[in-house]
Amino acid sequence: MRAGLAGLGIFIGTATVIWLVAMGEGVSHRAQEQIKELGAKNVIVRTKKPTSDNEPQMARVSVHRYGLLRADYKRITETLPSVKEAVPMREFRYELRREDREADAKLVGCMEEYRSLNHLKLARGRWLTPRDRGKKVIVLADDTSSRLFPYQNPIGQRVWVGRELYTVIGQTKARTASAAIGGSLDAREYNLDAYIPLDTMEARIGDRVMKRVGNSWQGEQVELSQITVGVDEIEHVDETAAIITNLLKRYHAEEDYAVVVPKELLAQAERTRAMFNVLLVVIAGISLLVGGIGIMNIMLSTVTERTREIGVRRALGAKRSHIIFQFITEAILLTGIGGLLGVASGLLCGPLFRGGRDFVSNYWPELVPPIVAQIEPQIASWSVVLSLAIAILSGVLFGVYPAWRAAYMDPIEALRHE
Repeated sequence: MRAGLAGLGIFIGTATVIWLVAMGEGVSHRAQEQIKELGAKNVIVRTKKPTSDNEPQMARVSVHRYGLLRADYKRITETLPSVKEAVPMREFRYELRREDREADAKLVGCMEEYRSLNHLKLARGRWLTPRDRGKKVIVLADDTSSRLFPYQNPIGQRVWVGRELYTVIGQTKARTASAAIGGSLDAREYNLDAYIPLDTMEARIGDRVMKRVGNSWQGEQVELSQITVGVDEIEHVDETAAIITNLLKRYHAEEDYAVVVPKELLAQAERTRAMFNVLLVVIAGISLLVGGIGIMNIMLSTVTERTREIGVRRALGAKRSHIIFQFITEAILLTGIGGLLGVASGLLCGPLFRGGRDFVSNYWPELVPPIVAQIEPQIASWSVVLSLAIAILSGVLFGVYPAWRAAYMDPIEALRHE
């Protein structure tokens, strides 16, 4: 019974290490995925108005040309092997009208990938598709739709975009504005947007936006406002940003662009991983301590109860090294068997966790928070090796003192022990 309880302690300790590491890996993976979803693997290339202005200031009509070009987008996608995707877009303030209602919205010319990149969800209708390229269709954001269609379903209705009518095909759900993160990401309000195909914006509206200032007309000609570059691995973000910067320098006479790397998000991902690694090391240390104390306690008790046996063996010629080897071997056997059973139990972490979660979800769904439903335990191979090594090391380290006490016991006093 005592040996079984000692092995049970090691079994629980070993299984606990594997289970907690697996759960920690699952939570860490989910946390890092959420950080990456915010854009940690993106390099943002923006159009920036240059400080120098070479356009004549006194001209009745002046147009300032600057910013990213469609050729830049083509060069980035064709030159860099680390680029998984690149999503161009063009945006500016534009007035939308419907009958007697107006909305001063941000008109965004974009591609189909823009929705997933910015985590936009549809309230009704559909999003832009490749078939819509060049067509006069529009998707309204939540506030834009409310201003133009306060009491109606906008799907299928038509709105004026400048001097042309566009058909509404979708409406996005309200989305919380993204907060600014240091110098990496700007705050962004999505609820007053309106989305049209980028090809349509190029063909129907053009790159030039003019406005009247006093007695003259001033305008800007920009092909693309931003290119969001998705990198295949987070480790390649800095390298990709440097290559893009050099590429743009070669084809732009003035610095009318900015290459932004989300440093804060990258640092946060590394901090999250480091914190979970520290947690796992602490778990392993606690397991070693608790399991080892249990083994030492059992072995000391065993030495006390087997004093006469030790005396008989010493009287028959057993050396101290034989006694030490006997008790250390017993401790290693106890911890090894408990450790192997613990490893077997630990490897069942995933199925048992999912089974328990599904059972509780079926009968008491209110007890399962949404975040728990998204966590998947991930068995780390190193945790299996570490937990088994901890179990055996516990037997060696915490079995040494009881074995030493048994070996250096006076044989005469041991034989007289009752």
